[in-house]
Amino acid sequence: MRLPVMLLSIALGPLMAQSSQTPDDWRGWLNQGVQAFKSQHYSEAATDFQKAVDLSPNEVNPRLYLATAYMQQYIPGADSAENLVIVERAEAGFRAVLTIEADNRVALESLAALELNERKFDEARVWYQRLIKVDPTNDRAYYSMGFIAWSKWYPAYITARVETGMSPEGPGPIRDAAVRRSLRSQYWQVLDDGIWNLNKALDLNPQEADAMAYLNLLTRERADLRDTKEEYDRDIREADQWMEKATEIRKMKAVQGGMVPPPPLPSTGHGQGGPGQPSERIIVAGSVQQQKLVSQMPPVYPPLARQAGIHGNVKLTVVIAVDGGVRNIQLVSGHPLLVPAALEAVKQWRYQPTLLNGAPVEVSTTIDVNFTLSQ
Repeated sequence: MRLPVMLLSIALGPLMAQSSQTPDDWRGWLNQGVQAFKSQHYSEAATDFQKAVDLSPNEVNPRLYLATAYMQQYIPGADSAENLVIVERAEAGFRAVLTIEADNRVALESLAALELNERKFDEARVWYQRLIKVDPTNDRAYYSMGFIAWSKWYPAYITARVETGMSPEGPGPIRDAAVRRSLRSQYWQVLDDGIWNLNKALDLNPQEADAMAYLNLLTRERADLRDTKEEYDRDIREADQWMEKATEIRKMKAVQGGMVPPPPLPSTGHGQGGPGQPSERIIVAGSVQQQKLVSQMPPVYPPLARQAGIHGNVKLTVVIAVDGGVRNIQLVSGHPLLVPAALEAVKQWRYQPTLLNGAPVEVSTTIDVNFTLSQ
């Protein structure tokens, strides 16, 4: 469903002149709150929106803006008591919208995004399922459910590889047949569900490279649960095809965007430093490090930013750890409405380990997270 015309006019229209008078009705408080919101004064905006809600509790728009004002103050991953109160108020606000308008797409999408940011994967999946009933062509919802499936499966998968004496990056099925059977019984349905949802996302958006990248991961990792070489080889071939398609689409989009993708890095072999060996840190250009991405969760586009036509890049500096995880994220630039979503997404990116003289090293680099209204 589309947003009510009134909300679109508020989000996209020119700002009203600042009034020196105290508003005397809910519309006045709502408009005053919008001015504060667009000036990024979210706490002040929430106060104004709350007064609008108090004066007209059955109106959807004040409640939607109130919940979004709290959502913009929430910092994913922060465990402070204040931050927890903020996210609880945001969630309560969006739930209140749904008591008035049960199929409100923005409220459903926002609740799903909040649960996903809190890594409450089962709860997020329920909201995405509700969103799909309202908006069955929402490819991002299907993609997100594919990502959730991978997120639930991957910790058990990587633990099993380590416990059976296999390196995280090494090829081949999990050696212990009993471990393979146990993982199949627990996670085969999760894998199938994730693969189905990613394929559905691609049916709706055939150029979605991130969905292809996760299909590569799920299919490649599913191969490690196979009992025969024929089954294993078939899955690996399919995974390779998905990765090739994702790479081609990313190259095509880079060229269309006026950028020439850098050449692939030369192979450095498969050597690894032991856990007791010292780690160095090198500086690598962001465009080069991009080629080593293994998994890239795209940002969840903040609904109000989309409605207000806000787009652009969020630039970050990060350290890529020896295991390929992202650490020490620092903001360089970006619109405040887009920054929280970019931070939460990048925290979950993973890269191939970078080797120097056969040993893994940390990498200091930059990351650009792009938000386009076509997402």
